Amino acid sequence: MVCWPDKGATPLETLYTLKITPSFSRPHVSNDNALSEALFRTCKYVPDYPVNGFECLQASQRWVQHFVRWYNTEHRHSAIRFVTSDDRHRGEDHAILAKRHALNLAARDAHPERWSGKTRNWTPIAVVSLKPQRAPDTTPINKLE
Repeated sequence: MVCWPDKGATPLETLYTLKITPSFSRPHVSNDNALSEALFRTCKYVPDYPVNGFECLQASQRWVQHFVRWYNTEHRHSAIRFVTSDDRHRGEDHAILAKRHALNLAARDAHPERWSGKTRNWTPIAVVSLKPQRAPDTTPINKLE
């Protein structure tokens, strides 16, 4: 049983008294752990995500194994021009994207009336980052005079 003194304690002191290790992560902040946040979001939006939970530990493990296989071998990632992670890791993305580019050019040549400009950019992505750093905005601010 915890005896509380009459004086107030800081939240941090209270956590230590209750033998709780404080976490400095911030809930609902996507840059806290970008990899985990991105993966959890993808996981939750898979059509067969079990919104009502799992029957048992083994069922959850089977689902995760299926999800990981799907994520790596079937899911086409927009950040790498809609190829799978396995395609990219095996170096097959260059050939796949070149084939898509050739297909787009052939379609445009066959039906120019359907195209208003260039084809989609199918050049392979050189560097992939979950939280790319943006260049600072150097636009001058209009000050009120």
